[in-house]
Amino acid sequence: MSRRFIMPEEAHTIIKEHFTATPVGVEKILVTEAYGRVLAEDVVSRLDVPSFSRSKVDGYAVSSADTFGAEEHQPVTLKVLGHISAGSYPRLKVKRGAAAGIATGAPIPTGADAVVMVEFTSREGNMVKIYRPVAPNANILERGFDIKAGETILKFQQLSASDLGVLSAIGLKEVKVFKKPKVAVISTGDEVVEPSKPLPSAKVYDVNRSTIAASVSICGCKPIIFGIVRDDPAALKHNLKKALTKAEVVITSGATSVGVEDYMPKILNELGKPGVIVGGLATKPGKPTNVAVVNGKPVFALPGHPASGLIVFNLLVRPVLCKMAGLPAEVSEPKVLAKAAARIFPEKGRRTYMTVRLERGLNGELLAHPIPAESGAITTLAKADGFIEIPETREFIEKDEKVVVHLLRAKSF
Repeated sequence: MSRRFIMPEEAHTIIKEHFTATPVGVEKILVTEAYGRVLAEDVVSRLDVPSFSRSKVDGYAVSSADTFGAEEHQPVTLKVLGHISAGSYPRLKVKRGAAAGIATGAPIPTGADAVVMVEFTSREGNMVKIYRPVAPNANILERGFDIKAGETILKFQQLSASDLGVLSAIGLKEVKVFKKPKVAVISTGDEVVEPSKPLPSAKVYDVNRSTIAASVSICGCKPIIFGIVRDDPAALKHNLKKALTKAEVVITSGATSVGVEDYMPKILNELGKPGVIVGGLATKPGKPTNVAVVNGKPVFALPGHPASGLIVFNLLVRPVLCKMAGLPAEVSEPKVLAKAAARIFPEKGRRTYMTVRLERGLNGELLAHPIPAESGAITTLAKADGFIEIPETREFIEKDEKVVVHLLRAKSF
C-alpha cells in the first residue's frame, strides 16, 4: 500500500477540513457531581453573598461612636441587651450606650455599625467594658461583599472544587455543562491478551486500553471499552461498525502498519466516506498512524506500541477531544519550559518526539532527561513525564538548551 507521510501540522489541517470538533450537547447535572465538567453557560448570581451583613468575629455589636476615646485604662462601659447567635435573626435594636453580644457569622443588628472583638472587652453582669475604639464597619462582612446579585461569577471554564463551592453559595442545585463525548477504545492484535488472564508464550498484555481510556477521560470524554479484536478483517470491520454506532469518536491501537496482518486502512475506506484522510506521519514515533472520517465521525488508528500511541494521542487526538468536551484551549495542551539535561539526538531527517523525565536541578531549574522510547520498553510510560519535539532539520538538542515539554501526566513541577 502506497502512503504519503505528512507532518502533524498538515494532519491537523486535513482533519479540520473533514471534521469540525464542537461540543456534542448540553445537559443539566447536580452541582455535587459537576467537578471537572465544563460550564455550558455563564453563571449569574440571583442574590447577594453574604445575603446579610454579618460579624467576622466573636464580640459585641456596637455603635462605633460609643467607643471613641476608649483606652486600656479608661474603658467605655455599655449595657448588654442580649446575644445574637449565628443563624438567628436579631430582633433587638442596638441603641446608643448599648451593645449586643454577637457570634462569628451572626447578622448585625439594627443600630450597630461595628463589632468589638471579645479580646478587647470584659463582661460584668449585663455591662461590658470596651478597651479599644472601633471605626465604622470594623469586623463586619457587608452584604454582597463576596458576590452581588446580577454579577457573573463563573464563565466558560472547567469546574474546580472551589467553583462548586461558589455555585453552592448562590443556592444552585444544578448547573448546565457540556455533555461528555463518547469515545470507543479498541485494541487489536493476535498477540494481545486481556490483563488478569493467563499469558501464553509470545503474547503481551493489553497496555493501550488502560492508557488510552485514561487519556480519553482526562480530555473530558467518556471512554467505551470494546476490548481486544483479533487480526481478522471481518471481526475488525464488525467491531468498528458497532463502535461507530455507539460513540462519537473511535480510537484503535495496532493494525496500522504495512504488514500482511494490518488491515485497518483498507477497512476504514470500506466503512464510509471519505475514509482515510491521513495515511501516516513523517515522525518518529508515529509513522504508521491513520486517521479516517467515516460518515461524519473521526477514527484515530494509533500505533500499537504504547509509548508511540500515547504520543500520537497527545499530538492529534487530544486537541479534537478537548474541543468536543468544551474544554478551554489551555487544558488541551499542557506544557512546561525546561532545559535539556543532556545532548539529545533525534532520528536523522525525521521529526522526532523524545520522551523525557522531569526533575528540579540544584538551582531550581526544571531539567528534561531524555528517555529513548525503544520498541517494547513499556517502562517508558512509567518514567516519562512528557515529550519534546525535535525538528527534522536539527542534528541534536544541546545540553542546557531550553525545550518545551508536552506533558503526559498531571504533575506539579
